[in-house]
Amino acid sequence: MPRLPLTVTILTRNERHNIADCIASVNAIATQIVVLDNASTDGTADIARAQGAEVHITPDWPGFGPQKNRALSHATQPWVLSLDADERVTPALAADIAAAIAQGTHTGYRMPRLSQFLGHWVRHCGWYPDYVLRLFRREAGRFSDNLVHERVIVDGEIGTLAHHLLHYSYTEARQVEDKVQRYARAGAKEMALRGKRVSPLKPWINGGWAFVRTYVLRRGFLDGTTGAAIAHMNARSAFLKYALLRRGDV
Repeated sequence: MPRLPLTVTILTRNERHNIADCIASVNAIATQIVVLDNASTDGTADIARAQGAEVHITPDWPGFGPQKNRALSHATQPWVLSLDADERVTPALAADIAAAIAQGTHTGYRMPRLSQFLGHWVRHCGWYPDYVLRLFRREAGRFSDNLVHERVIVDGEIGTLAHHLLHYSYTEARQVEDKVQRYARAGAKEMALRGKRVSPLKPWINGGWAFVRTYVLRRGFLDGTTGAAIAHMNARSAFLKYALLRRGDV
C-alpha cells in the first residue's frame, strides 16, 4: 500500500512497551508520524525516533485536549489520524483509511474500537463497539480543550469505517490503579475550574451509579469476572473524582 497524505499523531509518557508496535502498525501508510512526548524517562523518545517518527518533547502536561492540539500543530499532511500509544491499526483498518482518504466524501471518520482489559477482549460494559472519531481533515478538525475525555471537533460530515482499531489497554493491575488516579484527579481539576461543588454523599452516589451502569445496564455481567473488574474500576474512579473535588485536593 503506498503512503497516504496522512499524519499520525501519538502522545506518549513512558510508553517504551507500546510505542514501537503502535508506530509499526501505521509505518506503511503514514507520510508523517508525530510523537509528542511528555518528558519520558524510559527511552520512549529514542525508540520512536528509531522507528522513524518525528519526536517533540514537552516538559509540562496541560491535559489531554491541549496536548493533542499541540501534536496537531506539528502535522503537515492533509489528513490526520490520532492514536494512543496502546492502540494498533490492523491491515483491514489501514485499507479502510486508504479508501476513505481516496474518496474524501467526509471530513472526518469514526471507527469501532475493540479493547482488552488485563488480556481479555471486552464486548460489553459500554466498551464495545466504542466508536471513536480519529481520522479527519487537518484544516477542518481540532481537539476540545478538555483535560480528560477530550474529543475531536470537526467542521463537516462524519463517516464510519468498518474495521476495528485495537486497544491494548490495562495490561497489568498497576496500570488500572495508575489510570484511575490520573483520570480521577484530572476530572476533579476540570470540575474545580468550572466552580462545581459537591455534597458529602455525591462521591458515594456517583460511585455506586457507575458500578450499576457498567455491570447491569451495559451488561458487564456478560463479560464475567472481567466485567466485574471494569465495573469496580469505574466505580472507584467516579468515587475518587468527587472525593478529591470535595477535599479540594486537585
